[in-house]
Amino acid sequence: MDATRYARATRVADALRRVTPARAYTWAMPSPHSQLVVAISSRALFDFEEENRVFETADDRAYMKMQLERVESPAKPGVAFPLVRKLLGFNADGVRRIEVVILSRNDPVSGLRVFRSVRGSGLAIERGVFTRGRAPYNYLRPLNANLFLSANAEDVKAALEAGYPAARVYTRSAAADSHPDEVRIAFDGDAVLFADEAERVYQSQGLAAFQTHEADHAGRPLPPGPFKPLLEALHRLQLADDSDKVSMRLRTALVTARSAPAHERAIRTLMDWNIAVDEALFLGGLDKGAFLREFEPDFYFDDQTRHVDSASRHVPSGHVPHGIANE
Repeated sequence: MDATRYARATRVADALRRVTPARAYTWAMPSPHSQLVVAISSRALFDFEEENRVFETADDRAYMKMQLERVESPAKPGVAFPLVRKLLGFNADGVRRIEVVILSRNDPVSGLRVFRSVRGSGLAIERGVFTRGRAPYNYLRPLNANLFLSANAEDVKAALEAGYPAARVYTRSAAADSHPDEVRIAFDGDAVLFADEAERVYQSQGLAAFQTHEADHAGRPLPPGPFKPLLEALHRLQLADDSDKVSMRLRTALVTARSAPAHERAIRTLMDWNIAVDEALFLGGLDKGAFLREFEPDFYFDDQTRHVDSASRHVPSGHVPHGIANE
């Protein structure tokens, strides 16, 4: 081994020795079908924007060097941090209802700082996959993931195409938390919870045809969209909420550009799925951002970038690149 490689290996070994041992957790495991698994990239969970600029403008060795030099400095919380922290609150009674896994294009050395930041933040996250630039979405299957959050658009699109609920996190989204004991999640309807069948009518024939189509088909449930599995998993999680075994609560909202009479098909679809949302906002084209500011979700999912742009000025938001609006 030459002197340069020996010095680098020595620095890595020293860093490994300095990292505080992980806290051990004892969990009662629910059935795999009842556990909600969130896979999240390091940039979605922590604020690595400065480091990412180095990664994008130089080779990965400069990025690795920066992360190693900062291994003892936990990163600041990122956009999805409050969501993850509060979801993990559903494990407070010792039943592991939530599993959060780091799924990252980072290299394993940079992963040292990621886990250091996890421990410094008090998050009960034990698992991580680091692929050093390789697309990580293939690991969603063995993880049985219900949701993938990433700042990488290509990874999110690939995950959606593979059948997993996924969203590109807007890393500059506004973040505030006035409800520490309640998780709030908001969804757009068409192309997110529902398929884009009706949206295609709107895009090709206009609003009047869309309203007529939806009124005529009000009794026929909409086909499921990419985020139906997540909504189902959240519905199961609310069973723990209702049992009062944990103090954390969960509140969901449908925030859609639909208005009457098209509202009926959306509600009847949810009824057919045996899933209830806590709030439904049929805005008929009004700007969603102002309404989301009032609902204060920990995360909002939408397929149209203009709505995500508006929402991200007020709340943590993510783009779902699915459906006709993204073709």
